[in-house]
Amino acid sequence: MGFTHYSGPASNFPGKNQWKSFEEIFNANKSAMAATGDTGEDIGRIWNAVNECAKIGVEERVIFAIIMQESTGNVGVQTTTNNDGHGTAGLMQCDGSPGFPGQHGLSQDQITSMVRAGTNHFKQNLKDQGNADTAECIYKALREYNSGSVNPNDLSDGRGATASYVSDIANRLLGRTN
Repeated sequence: MGFTHYSGPASNFPGKNQWKSFEEIFNANKSAMAATGDTGEDIGRIWNAVNECAKIGVEERVIFAIIMQESTGNVGVQTTTNNDGHGTAGLMQCDGSPGFPGQHGLSQDQITSMVRAGTNHFKQNLKDQGNADTAECIYKALREYNSGSVNPNDLSDGRGATASYVSDIANRLLGRTN
């Protein structure tokens, strides 16, 4: 199923009641993760890491949707550079995250360390946007996670970052895959 484009304020995006469960989203993306070279153990450890890091205060399906958007779940994803010139590494392509470029068959600790770094970063974005477990707060925090700032009237205003980022993650939360 293709992606639907959403833009404007958070109220134009799908509500949480439309999002699929973490298990449904995860299972829909297993083949995409395997196609990156991830082992079955890597994929299982991503599941474990997401469940562990959700204890930080970010729900599992949001963490996992960020992982799929940023790295397609590739535990060996290459490190990139953000607009500030900082390296962004790991499953969630986050500033300050450990990364293991080109490697697969990672330990649980290695995979969890990448997910923890990204989840901690996103949790700060949630706090910046009101720290509520609402679609509005989550969508605004996603915009900040990707671009560092938020135009609340247009979450597709990437301000130099990926304009479709929040829309793409909304689609992932609905269970769509690329």
